[in-house]
Amino acid sequence: MRRHASEFVDRVTAKARLPLDYSPASLRVADRLIDGLRQGGAGREEMAGPLLGLGAYVGEVLVREAGAIWVDLPPGHLLRSVFTHSVGARMPDGRVWNPLGRTVNRFEIGPRESLHTYYLTLHGRRSAIRPRRRDRSGDRTADRPSDGAV
Repeated sequence: MRRHASEFVDRVTAKARLPLDYSPASLRVADRLIDGLRQGGAGREEMAGPLLGLGAYVGEVLVREAGAIWVDLPPGHLLRSVFTHSVGARMPDGRVWNPLGRTVNRFEIGPRESLHTYYLTLHGRRSAIRPRRRDRSGDRTADRPSDGAV
């Protein structure tokens, strides 16, 4: 999925300078991109490629900013039938979310399915300040908040 997200970002940013930097705030841009796809009048099937790229991008934001990991859902797994995709994003608390499905919902339902709001309301995200760890010298240090604030 990481490759799908990267290829999507490369394709979209080659045409226009969009701030797709894998930050939670960039999900507002993803919402606007979907609004543009909706205005084009094409159906879900015609937009399957861009929606997969956008969904992978949303998932990568979860991975990079919320501490999620991509997980493959084996055939027959309950979540696979619910998600209608073979992957999900497992949060640090063990919950598995469906960024690909949420992206399709945003396309089909509209603004009330905001991807930015989805990120902000997700349960199980890692906290902004991560637990203390040891640096290379062995001293204890705290990781900086994920938003880059000092």
